[in-house]
Amino acid sequence: MNVRNCRKCGKLFNHIAGAPICPSCKEALEKTFQDVKKYIREHRTADIQEVSEACSVEASQIQQWIREDRLEFTEDSPVKLPCENCGEMIRSGKYCEKCKREMAKNLSNAVKKPQLQAEEPKKTQPSGNKMRFLDRI
Repeated sequence: MNVRNCRKCGKLFNHIAGAPICPSCKEALEKTFQDVKKYIREHRTADIQEVSEACSVEASQIQQWIREDRLEFTEDSPVKLPCENCGEMIRSGKYCEKCKREMAKNLSNAVKKPQLQAEEPKKTQPSGNKMRFLDRI
């Protein structure tokens, strides 16, 4: 049993997995997420600071939701975050499409099964070099 203090309210709870916050704080955070999502749908050109103030949520929490791919802004939105690999501005996630493809390619190359090499036929030596024993008793 893994008992922890909630990062938000300090209350003790049985932690199973994920962020160390209690079920009631997790539920409140999910409600806040839904409010932010609704606000973004209604105000497509709002930036992170405006959404943060309107929904009473920290800007860092909104950025975390964007990094987790839970929130995605439209093309015309001023909200963009830098790709964690190359710095290109993206609307959602941690990496741009180019970096995702490159990482997937590198991973597939690293995991690729070794190709079976065709067995080379054995070289036969000329029969003149071999020593032969006939009827050894």
